[in-house]
Amino acid sequence: MTSKPSYGPAAKLFHWATAGLLTMQVLVGWVMPDIERGMSPGAAMSLHLSIGTAILALVVARYVWRLARPVPLEPTAPGWQRGATEAVHLMLYGLILATTLTGWAYASMRGWPVTLLGVVPLPALVAEGSQLGRTVGHLHEPLVWALLTLMGAHIGAALWHRFVHRDGVLERMLPAGRRLTLRVLAKRA
Repeated sequence: MTSKPSYGPAAKLFHWATAGLLTMQVLVGWVMPDIERGMSPGAAMSLHLSIGTAILALVVARYVWRLARPVPLEPTAPGWQRGATEAVHLMLYGLILATTLTGWAYASMRGWPVTLLGVVPLPALVAEGSQLGRTVGHLHEPLVWALLTLMGAHIGAALWHRFVHRDGVLERMLPAGRRLTLRVLAKRA
């Protein structure tokens, strides 16, 4: 079996940290109370905002890292798959950025404080009461659903590569690499 181009430890850390934070963000977002006029952000909303800023910082750092250290696309994959892979990754970056920025704008419009990791205060993106902030903020939820849909497709494609094609594409991003994956999956099969 030939060696496939793999992601390095930093790229894997960026990927799995982003995946973990996005999972936490969805769970916190799911249990948050509905936003009502004049409300102050409670603990769940404050946590949601803080995780969102961490995701924003992480995805920007991750994209810069990816530009500096690109991993070659799977050389044996058909051209359409390589193109789809690049398109999906760019859309994931774009949707994560759009989702976090629309949430930040909406919080700013409401006059809520936004901090990075609950510690570093961030500036408001729009003025309190801003119509632009309200309009942009209303895009947040549809963007979340679009992001979740694309994440599902991304996960589905990874599993398709692992269990249908068995081509090692998934193993390129797993933390411990191919050996652990094959050992664990062989025990379960």
